[in-house]
Amino acid sequence: MTSTGRFLRIGGAAHHVVVEGAGPVCVLSAGLGMSWFDWDPVVPLLAPFRTVVRFDRPGHGLSAPAPAAAPPTAEGEAHRVAALLDALPPSAAPVTVVGHSLAGFHAEAFARLYPARTASLVLVDSSVEEHARVPAAPGLRTAATRVLGTALRAAGLPAALGPLARRAGVRAGRADAAGGRGDPAPAPLVRRCYRTSRVLRGALRENTHYRAVAAGLLALREHHPLPDDLPVTVLAAYDGRGSRGGLRWLERQRGLASTLGARFDIAEPSGHLVMLDRPDAVARAVLAAGGPGPVTGGGTRPVL
Repeated sequence: MTSTGRFLRIGGAAHHVVVEGAGPVCVLSAGLGMSWFDWDPVVPLLAPFRTVVRFDRPGHGLSAPAPAAAPPTAEGEAHRVAALLDALPPSAAPVTVVGHSLAGFHAEAFARLYPARTASLVLVDSSVEEHARVPAAPGLRTAATRVLGTALRAAGLPAALGPLARRAGVRAGRADAAGGRGDPAPAPLVRRCYRTSRVLRGALRENTHYRAVAAGLLALREHHPLPDDLPVTVLAAYDGRGSRGGLRWLERQRGLASTLGARFDIAEPSGHLVMLDRPDAVARAVLAAGGPGPVTGGGTRPVL
């Protein structure tokens, strides 16, 4: 049974936060349209050795929508993680920050802007944009997204199709989807979150500004280098099928690891939702980054 937590007001919005376990802190941030409970398979593997902090970004999970005038940025999302940590019981120790998919941008931005607060960085099948540029007319894009979200809400689509779309997306994001590997999330929580227009609008908002956030991270790389001694891991998903697309994705993930001077591991077999397909690989990557905890056993393939 998944845990529900507390609400902290950050940047004018109520953020849903769950804290479990004991030991050094690690912060888990999921990808576009995902919720805190998508980390459920990983938490039992980490909680005996880490204080695990999960949170929903604005419009995701149980968090409130973001203020309309505040589009997401790489810097802004890094500051969000810092503000979240500031609002929790104080600890002087640096944290491990873990970002999946789109949230990989946010986790890396945090490590660059808050190096003294970062113990290690783990990117779980992170989004990769090697040459992103800020799209033209961001204000118009924001307005168009708002209009689209309002229209879909008025048509009743989130309530009618939201949970079904969530389930379909999870099936597509897992390895061996055709073999029936579905969504392990509790049905009541899926309905509670994904029947709302809030989650739909949150996902649309982040998708609209995806390129701008990616471009912002590239700018941070130019001016805010990672510390030379910071442990960084890139954990890539691979379903083992040898498809051209899958192999190309591995090469892009390998390139990301090279850019960051990171350890490169492969979780196989796994789809994009590594935390569901290979929670052991995610936990191993976090625990291997430093601090107490078992790190032995099979699962990921280190690629040097």
